[in-house]
Amino acid sequence: MQKIIELLSQGKSPCHVTEWTGKQLEGAGYEELKIQESWQLAAGGKYYVRPYSGMVVAFSVPEQMNRKTALRLMFAHTDFPCFKIKPNPEVKTKDYWQLNVEPYGGMLKNTWFDRPLGIYGKVVLESENPFVPKVNLFGSEEPVAVIPSLAPHLNREAGGKQEYDMQRELLPLLGMEKEQEKEDFFLVYIKKKLGVEASEILSYDLFLTNMDEPELIGWDKTLLSSPRIDNLASVAAIVEAMCEKTAGESLAVAGLFDNEEIGSRSKQGADSSLMRDIIRKIGAAFGMTETEVNDMLRGGFLLSVDGAHAVHPNYTNKSDITNDVILGKGITVKTSASQRYLSDSEATAVVMQLCKKADIPYQVQVNRSGMPGGQTLGPIAVSYLPMQGADIGLPMLAMHSARELADIRDYHALASFLKIFSA
Repeated sequence: MQKIIELLSQGKSPCHVTEWTGKQLEGAGYEELKIQESWQLAAGGKYYVRPYSGMVVAFSVPEQMNRKTALRLMFAHTDFPCFKIKPNPEVKTKDYWQLNVEPYGGMLKNTWFDRPLGIYGKVVLESENPFVPKVNLFGSEEPVAVIPSLAPHLNREAGGKQEYDMQRELLPLLGMEKEQEKEDFFLVYIKKKLGVEASEILSYDLFLTNMDEPELIGWDKTLLSSPRIDNLASVAAIVEAMCEKTAGESLAVAGLFDNEEIGSRSKQGADSSLMRDIIRKIGAAFGMTETEVNDMLRGGFLLSVDGAHAVHPNYTNKSDITNDVILGKGITVKTSASQRYLSDSEATAVVMQLCKKADIPYQVQVNRSGMPGGQTLGPIAVSYLPMQGADIGLPMLAMHSARELADIRDYHALASFLKIFSA
C-alpha cells in the first residue's frame, strides 16, 4: 500500500510522476538509459528511459532474447484532469489577484470549487544551447490558490447548475493586492521559488492541482479517497510489479504515457510510434532482426491499465443492467462492442485464467447500451503494436472529480495480478 499512497501524494504533475517512478526503479536496480544513445543491454538486465519529461518506459530483460520471447506489456498514463496555467496569467479583478487558466482533460468542474490548490510542473530556463533549454521541476509544496464557489443566496436561479463559464467562473484566487506587488506577480513568485532571475524564465508547463492528501475512509477503512486515483493507481501498481520483477523468461515492458486525458496524440502520448521504436531498439541490442522483433510482437500480450466505472449506489441506472462492477470485488476487465476498450473474448479469457490460478477476484465491465463511455490508450497502442491485449483497471466512483473513490483491496488485487502477468 505504501507505493500507491506515496504516489497519490507526490505525483502532482506528470513530470513529478515520472520523477517518482525513476527513483523507485533505481531503488530496485534499474539502470537509466538515454533515448538517443546506443544501448548496451545485458541478459537479465533491468533498464528504464525517460524520452520526455512526462513519459517513462521500463523493461526487464529475460535470460534469453529471441523471436519466441514472451513479450508482456503494461501501459498506463501519468496525466490527470486539472488546470493548466496560461502564459501571462496575471489577472487583477478589483483588489483580487487571480490566475488565467484553462482546463486540462475532462474534469468534473463543480468538484474543484473551494479546494486547496498547489502549482506543479516544469519551468524552462535559458541555456547555452538554444536547442537544449534547461528544465527545472517546480512544486509550490503548499496550497497557494483556491476557486471560491458562489453562495447559493447569490445564485438562486442556477439551482443545480453543472455548466460553467471556464474563462470567468473558474479562475483561481491567489490573494489580495499588496502595494509592493508588481503586475507580473506570478513570474516574480516563480523566480523566488527557483532562485533564478526573471529574465532566465522562458516558458513553463505548470498546473493547478488538488493538494488534498489520500485517506482511507469508511467503517472498515478500505475505501480510498484521494485526488488522481485515475490513473496514478495504475501507475503505482505497474511500478510495484516492475520493481519485484526477476529476469525469468518474459520481456516485461512498462509504458507510462502522458496526454491520455486529451487524446494521446503527442510525442509522449500512446498515439505515437515511440514505443514500437523502443521495442525494436531492445531487440537490436540482442542482434534480433526487424522480422524477429515483429514475430515477438505478434506473440506478445498488452495490458492497458486504467480506471473503470463501478456501479454508483445513487445512480444504478447509469450502469449495465446485468454486469455489475462493485468496489472491493476485484479488478475489472473492460469490454466494448465498439472497441473503445481493447479486450476481446480471447484476451478476456487470458485475464480470467490468470486470476483464477492465483485466486485474484475479477469483474467484467460493459457500458450501459447507449452510453459509450471513454476510450483508453489500449486500442490506440495496438494500432502501432498489433498483438493480443486487454483493458483492465481499478473500479472507482467519482472518476475525474477533484477527489475520487476506490477500494484499497482492489488495488492490492491489481498489483498482485500485474506481478503474475509480468513474471
